[in-house]
Amino acid sequence: MSINRAQREQYLTLLKEKSRRIKTNKITTYYPETGPLARDKYPKHMQFFESGKRFAERCIMAANRIGKSEGIGAYELTLHLTGLYPDWWPGIRFNRPITSWAAGTTGTTARDIVQYKLIGPPEEKGTGLIPGKLIQSTTPKAGGVPNAVDTILVKHRSGGLSKVKIKSYAEGRKSFEGTEQDFIWLDEECPLKIYTECVTRTMTTNGHVILTFTPLEGITETVQQFLIDGKIMEGSAGEKILIMATWDDAPHLTKKQKDKLYASLPPYQREARSKGIPQLGSGAIYPILEEDIVCDPFEIPSNFKIAYGMDVGWNKTAALWGATDPSTNVSYIYSEYYRGKAEPIIHAEGIKIRGDWILGAIDPASRGRSQIDGKQLFKAYRKLGLKIYKADNSRETGIQKVWLDLSTGKIKIFKTCVNTLAEYRLYRRDEDGKIIKENDHLMDCLRYYKMSGQKRAKTKPPSIRKLDPWAQKISYSPRDAVIGI
Repeated sequence: MSINRAQREQYLTLLKEKSRRIKTNKITTYYPETGPLARDKYPKHMQFFESGKRFAERCIMAANRIGKSEGIGAYELTLHLTGLYPDWWPGIRFNRPITSWAAGTTGTTARDIVQYKLIGPPEEKGTGLIPGKLIQSTTPKAGGVPNAVDTILVKHRSGGLSKVKIKSYAEGRKSFEGTEQDFIWLDEECPLKIYTECVTRTMTTNGHVILTFTPLEGITETVQQFLIDGKIMEGSAGEKILIMATWDDAPHLTKKQKDKLYASLPPYQREARSKGIPQLGSGAIYPILEEDIVCDPFEIPSNFKIAYGMDVGWNKTAALWGATDPSTNVSYIYSEYYRGKAEPIIHAEGIKIRGDWILGAIDPASRGRSQIDGKQLFKAYRKLGLKIYKADNSRETGIQKVWLDLSTGKIKIFKTCVNTLAEYRLYRRDEDGKIIKENDHLMDCLRYYKMSGQKRAKTKPPSIRKLDPWAQKISYSPRDAVIGI
């Protein structure tokens, strides 16, 4: 069917209007019920939103390109500014206009990321996540960043006006003082003093602070606020919750894209940028990618030689078991014990359950972590049935040996040894090159095992094997790795 010129022009006008409406109402395209980008394919995003009902301080420490700035930070803030929550929304809701901040690292990044995600670039104002028709007005920011906005007023469904102020960490802590806020979005990691200032601003309003960043600065003071018992792992404590997300949690990224991104990254950034695991940098004692040392658990063959290293103390007593393959000389760290504030008899039972025939190399000094002196504690554990002897405690020599074996593939760690891997990520030196003696109990056990335990390791006695239903193997299950936590 042919159409005349006037009809063609009318059709083009309608297409342009349709395109404009889509561009200025972008938020409605997010998290559909079905399709390749359906919300059920983004469980970490949904978990973050839902946790707002229970936690006032939320952090998603995530890989690059998973949508943490736009799909999480800007998306949730827009819902609160407008009050236009989708029916499926699982998180907190405001039934009134809010006052809020959205902050980035510098004035430029705050404009290019935070501001543009919310309202779009200057030439296409209204094409961000805040629907164009709901942007009441914007106020330009004074200073040297062209096109930077200071404040955005947004129409709320209740009839009032919500306000969001665009800020940057470069402005300093004092610029975050003073006013009460209902909601604060911190995009990219901020200094601890700014984070605590933001928490203070929301205390009297029962407000919320969310952080969305990739941890490229390592184990900073801000990151430590969300560690659980000193570990880099998902979890909650008090008012805080940490959620972690990797490239595998972003279905919009294809395998080809992920492979290309990964290949383009320097090795020391790969864990942070692909998994959201804090980058340790030059301070790491063992600067080896975690993915290069972990392995899936397996049943330990009966010809593997087994021993353990043990670190004792009241705050934390730890032990780590290794099994060495005689054909390759590769040692597999397959089980761990990790428990604090318990009497020696409790620890002894938790250790003997792995096999009371196994020899253990124990911290010779007990490191002053018990009311009992090292000599007496050593004797106490022996009386309780542990077959232990004093380990070689040459720290730097031991670290060098462990590092060399990790680097050459001579040490592998079962991925079920979660506490060991958590300490591995934190094990580092300070600016003066001194080892930071925190959360290092299992790292000491690893050193004792390599320096002393492996030398006296032995296979499971035949008399015990006869009682073992596996006959030729040492029974192992993933539960063994974490028993005693």
